[in-house]
Amino acid sequence: MNKSTPNLLLALVILAVPFAYAAYIYPTLPQTIPTHFNMKGEADGFGERSTIFLGPGILSGVGLFTFFLLSNIKNFDPKKFKAEDEGMFKKLALILVSFLSLLGLIITFASTAPKLNITNLLLPLLGISFAIMGWYMPKIHQNYFAGIKLPWTLENVDNWNATHKLAGKVWIFGGIIQAIGTLILPSVAAFVVFMVSTLIMVIIPTVFSYRMFKRGNQL
Repeated sequence: MNKSTPNLLLALVILAVPFAYAAYIYPTLPQTIPTHFNMKGEADGFGERSTIFLGPGILSGVGLFTFFLLSNIKNFDPKKFKAEDEGMFKKLALILVSFLSLLGLIITFASTAPKLNITNLLLPLLGISFAIMGWYMPKIHQNYFAGIKLPWTLENVDNWNATHKLAGKVWIFGGIIQAIGTLILPSVAAFVVFMVSTLIMVIIPTVFSYRMFKRGNQL
């Protein structure tokens, strides 16, 4: 058995959970269910109940693509791949698959509850995912597929390492703030806080990386 087979089977099981849930609730669904939600988290689009499988289908496709990309990154990354990265990327692949599966469950559940405010479920989940990615940031070695891929980080390994060390801290704290803030704030305010904080989480490491580059990649 290929060493990657157990991980692949686990990923398939995780991605199958939203489908199983959708199949379980399908007989009890009305003929028309919510298919789209506005910024306030309110349902503003509707479709046939068979569309209950659409969200899990799209997310499963994205999940499988991401899983294969991260699990096989050493086979096509032109950067010198470090052996110790392989296990970490496989963990990241399963984490992202789990995130997409949970996202599919939330979307499927929202289709059964038109009055549910989906924003206060999705945004905290995204915040938690940012915090988890922040935890892994400093452990990601230089590559072309995962991490903060800027001209300056890809050109210089010291720039890459310093930028990802900073980004890890920013994303952990930013993700926690997002998760808590979007959980307790009203929908529109939660959305604004999430978008502004995400922008800040991207800008800080980008500016840091550029300034380090201008200093000759010296801290």
